[in-house]
Amino acid sequence: MSLFLGIDTSNYTTSTALYDSETGEMLQRKQLLPVREGQLGLRQSDAVFHHTAQLHRLFSELVKDVDTTRIAAIGASVRPRPMEGSYMPCFTVGENTAKILSSALKIPLFPFSHQEGHIAAALFSAGRTDLFDKRFLAFHVSGGTTEAVIADGKGCGFDLEPAAKTLDLNAGQAVDRVGLMLGLRFPCGMELERLALQNTESIRVHPKLKGCDCCLSGVENLCQRLIGEGRSKSYVAAFCLEYIRQTLALMTDAIMERHGKMTAVYAGGVMSDSIIKNSFTEKYNAVFAEPVFSSDNAAGIACLCFRKYQYVHTDHK
Repeated sequence: MSLFLGIDTSNYTTSTALYDSETGEMLQRKQLLPVREGQLGLRQSDAVFHHTAQLHRLFSELVKDVDTTRIAAIGASVRPRPMEGSYMPCFTVGENTAKILSSALKIPLFPFSHQEGHIAAALFSAGRTDLFDKRFLAFHVSGGTTEAVIADGKGCGFDLEPAAKTLDLNAGQAVDRVGLMLGLRFPCGMELERLALQNTESIRVHPKLKGCDCCLSGVENLCQRLIGEGRSKSYVAAFCLEYIRQTLALMTDAIMERHGKMTAVYAGGVMSDSIIKNSFTEKYNAVFAEPVFSSDNAAGIACLCFRKYQYVHTDHK
């Protein structure tokens, strides 16, 4: 048996993945949750409903041409972060489905956090699985999280120590709120980036930190003011992304000054932005997930499932 199933039911995406440990191939099937035009997101009750409606179909598509007897284990996201009290109802859909499949197929189930899945997906897609056994800095930057952790790789997972966070708005929230101001459709990241790349004007931003932590609510107010002043959509989009880019750079510098130099890994939907990726790759020689592995996905969970299975059933009998 060589297939490992990952399930992730986050606040915005239903996702399934199969990792083939013999070929190294990752097969994904995922779908965004439907959000009405003009809305910034979903209530948890609506997210649970849509995951329930979507997950069985995505799983059916995933295994359509697969011999399911080759699935050796299942991994599922069961909470947002690997810490006490971390909970969101939407993850119960994937967790309960994984429990049913585990019982029906008589194979083990390994629980992980959504954040661990993001980090693992970045390492997998960037070809940096060596970091599963090393200490590194990991940023998880999305609509629901803006956080940096010191990750201590344990081979089959990580010990994560909080290093910095946002004190108010998440980066992905700022992107979506500014995007909606500009008439873009939620989620706004890709369209905002396309607008920003059209800008030819110079931009000055002055973000500040509190220790290593950031505050991002100011960028929403500043962009609203720029729109009121009649600045172009491309300028406002570029201003928003530059503010976030410089904020994350300041956080990275502050954390490394406090904890020492180490490899920096950037994961989460906001980190699929090419402007930030190109800048940080040059400045920090940073590790980024490929865009298809940046946004919420089950691929990292499938990868962790494989490594956990190896640890339990092979390396540590």
